[in-house]
Formats: sequence, C-alpha cells, structure tokens
Amino acid sequence: MLKVENLNKTFHTDAGDVHAVKKVSFSANHGEMVAIIGASGSGKSTLLALLGLLDAPDEGSIVIDDVELANLDSAGRTRFRSRGVGFVFQQFNLIPNLSAKENIKLALEFAHWPKEDRDARADAMLNMVGLDTTKSDRRPAKLSGGEQQRVAIARAFAAQPQLILADEPTGSLDRSTGQKIVELLRSAATQQQATVLVVTHDEKVAQKADRRLEIEDGVLRELA
Repeated sequence: MLKVENLNKTFHTDAGDVHAVKKVSFSANHGEMVAIIGASGSGKSTLLALLGLLDAPDEGSIVIDDVELANLDSAGRTRFRSRGVGFVFQQFNLIPNLSAKENIKLALEFAHWPKEDRDARADAMLNMVGLDTTKSDRRPAKLSGGEQQRVAIARAFAAQPQLILADEPTGSLDRSTGQKIVELLRSAATQQQATVLVVTHDEKVAQKADRRLEIEDGVLRELA
C-alpha cells in the first residue's frame, strides 16, 4: 500500500517561492490504478518526481508497505527506485540500440534480478503485454508507437515493483491505441498487484482508473 501524508515541496526562485506541492495526502492499494489530472503547472510533475524518489520533499511522508521513503538519502532513494518503482513515459524512453527484450533485461540487471532468470522473465513480460517472439528482437525504431509503449510497460513491471508511475502514457498515441494501453496498465496492475498512478490530461483515460485525483496549484483532491 502507498500512503502519502502532508507532502510539501517549495522551489526558491529569483521571482519568489513556488509552492509546487502543498500538504498532499492520499493512499492507494496494491492492484489499484489511480489517475492524477491537472493543468500544466499544477504540480503533477513535481508530485510524480517526489513519489518516484527523483526528488525529496521538504516535509511529509511517503510510505510503501510500511517502509518510509521520504527521508532516504540519495543512495537509499536510488536503491529503492531501481527495485521498487517502475516508470512509463509519454515518449517511451527505450534505449534505441537495444532490442525490446534487451531493454527489459537491462531493467532487470539494474534491479539485481538473478542473471540466470532474466531471459525467461523478459519473455514472460513481453507475453504479458501481448508481444510475440517475432517482435522481441526488434529495436524500438522497428516497432510501432503502441508496441514501443507495450515494451515500456513490460520493462516497468519486470522487476515486480510495488509502484508504477505512468506520465502521460497515451500522449504520443492515437486514441484507439491509447485506450488499449490504459487497459493493459489496468490488467498488469491486477496481475502484478502493483499500485499504478497515471498522470494524464485526458479525461477519458482518467475515467478508466479506479479512482481520480485532481491537483490544482499544488493542492490534491479526490474527484467523485
């Protein structure tokens, strides 16, 4: 379970302080997909960076399965992020000179997955996202946008992280493909029992989630 309490983040600039995240509190269960919506500059990216341990909050608590993360030092954040958090990005962020399967195996290497098990695990993850063996040896440039995002999802879930952060995962895809990707995220969340947070500006994507949260001027609230 993810539990966030009173999370605050302020950036100090020449133009003054920017209160990007203000006393954010919420929780999400394993196997649950939660959508976070908000306008540009609302605090979505900052919140995602805090939850993904890419930045540290000024105040507040981030707990995953009874482990407090907010106060970890840089090395501790890196260790937990490599194993406990998976990322899915709008632009896929696959390594272009590696095949689909190699992209997944590299993520497993970073997570210190047993070397002898990485090949089978990568195959299993490609199968989970509906890519057959004819696609596993292709580099990203030889895959469609939807196929690349499937690889990105397989990579994100590969090391069995507790938390998946998906940042506009359908933003570079047509609507039909985007809907398939959202359903795939939901299915993978259930299968892997991970908590999935999807940041999106697309209300139709948000409606596919189990719950919807909205952030505005750094303040988070739950939508009915």
